[in-house]
This record gives sequence, C-alpha cells and structure tokens, in this order.
Amino acid sequence: MSRPLKRSLTLRGHRTSVSLEDEFWRAFRHIAAQKNKPINELAAEIDEARGVESGLASAIRLYVLAELQR
Repeated sequence: MSRPLKRSLTLRGHRTSVSLEDEFWRAFRHIAAQKNKPINELAAEIDEARGVESGLASAIRLYVLAELQR
C-alpha cells in the first residue's frame, strides 16, 4: 500500500485537502464515476454525513470500504 498523499477538493465552494493512499483515491474516484457524480460532490456528501469525531479522510476511507463491501 502506498503512503498517503495530499489531494485537493472543493467542498461547497471551499478548498480543502485530504491525505489518502493511492488505492483509496482510485477507488473513491471509481465510485464517484459509477454514481455519475463529480468527486467534489460526493466528498461534500460524505463531509455532511460524518460526525465531528472523525476527519474527512477517515470518513472517505470508511465510505469506500462500505461501498466495496456491498
């Protein structure tokens, strides 16, 4: 598995970055494409749904894992 790299996203007009491994980033992009959603839109949905206890990168990893387990 690769080391996490910073990736830039725009969530509701605000720039942010998340550190994700290449494997998670590729899976995340693939899931967004399957859902016909821009990656920023899907990230914003995940951001809205996550609790304050978890970071965005962790929330994305858990989302990817849940989607792959379906």
